[in-house]
Amino acid sequence: MNIRSITYFEKVDWPLKKQQLRQAGDFIKMAKDVFDEKGFHVQTTRLASAPFPIILGNKVGQDTVNFAGALEEQLLKSGFDYLSIGPALPGNNQSYQVIPDVLAKTQNVFSAGMISSVDSGIYPEAIKLCAEVIKKNSLISRDGFANLRFAALANVPPGTPFLPAAFHDSHNRSGFAIATESADLAVSAFSNAANLDEARLLLIKNIEGVAGEITRISQDLAAKTKVQFMGIDFSLAPFPTREQSIGTAIEALGVPGVGNQGTLAAIAILTEAVERANFPRIGFNGVMLPVLEDSVLAKSVAADLLTINDLLLYSAVCGTGLDTIPLPGSVSEGQLYGVLLDLAVLAQRLGKPLTARLMPIPGKQAADATNFNFEYFANSTIMKLKDEPLLGFLAEAGPFHLLTRSEHEARK
Repeated sequence: MNIRSITYFEKVDWPLKKQQLRQAGDFIKMAKDVFDEKGFHVQTTRLASAPFPIILGNKVGQDTVNFAGALEEQLLKSGFDYLSIGPALPGNNQSYQVIPDVLAKTQNVFSAGMISSVDSGIYPEAIKLCAEVIKKNSLISRDGFANLRFAALANVPPGTPFLPAAFHDSHNRSGFAIATESADLAVSAFSNAANLDEARLLLIKNIEGVAGEITRISQDLAAKTKVQFMGIDFSLAPFPTREQSIGTAIEALGVPGVGNQGTLAAIAILTEAVERANFPRIGFNGVMLPVLEDSVLAKSVAADLLTINDLLLYSAVCGTGLDTIPLPGSVSEGQLYGVLLDLAVLAQRLGKPLTARLMPIPGKQAADATNFNFEYFANSTIMKLKDEPLLGFLAEAGPFHLLTRSEHEARK
């Protein structure tokens, strides 16, 4: 099992304060060294700021690109690999519209767009703006790769250590959280058990064993540095090899191929095991199903077993939503709006966080092969998206709120 990221959370001031960033860099170098010494491979180190519209205020339009570029330059010098400037916020249209320029002018900067929140409900205007951002991002390079660094966020709170979802609560002090890459723990548990009950208990034991060690190391770091330890996002995230694939774990439970009947049951069992494990948690803590980051999922898509609607269905019982979804380059903003609206409504109705990282690929059509040359990707084929955009009330809706089932029950 790897640590996907040590993510440092900091409000970040503008103009930048070098001392603030230097302290962040000193911490992240120490943290990486400590985890490496304890036998954990740390893939990346990351910083997540407060949402950039909060940092920049009425200067979002004129300062965002400069802010992102200057922050990237300073953080790379300080030992960070990637950074998130947080999400654009509803009611501030400029904050969405500037994101393609930010991604075009940077290489290691991630951002997002908020499309719904637990308290305020669903923002159709923000969903439309995110659809526009995704289309514009897809044209930054020939392979559409810039959309790897952008996600639409539905009900996502601050503090998750996975990018692009990561952002800091500006009212909190600096802190750090751990994101795991732990699909191999599920593969191991399900491949070495005699029956389903034993497999579930073994996975919980595996998670608690590793999480306990990570927690001890993190608490020692917090005591030494006075930087608060915020928790672990022990989502079962994959790496694109078969032995590190969440798809392999699903198939080990008896599903003949991801996307076949039984897939939902397998994913629910995996998610519930993460939920039952005892450790200090923050973020999603579920099952991640990133199509292009998992070799088995990528093969299921290429075999036409796994569709976008399937992944939306599975999002009801798992972790993060629609992740690294390769789409035709000709996809319209109206089509993207429909997908994002479904995701936001699902998150709102279930009272859970979900994200969408959609990747239209210029010049590609449904069923065409992808040809990314990226060590964290497994190539697949372009997924089909239904052609008809929304009409009428749903296409023209203003902000609205849906009660969760638990909220309805509380009102009875």
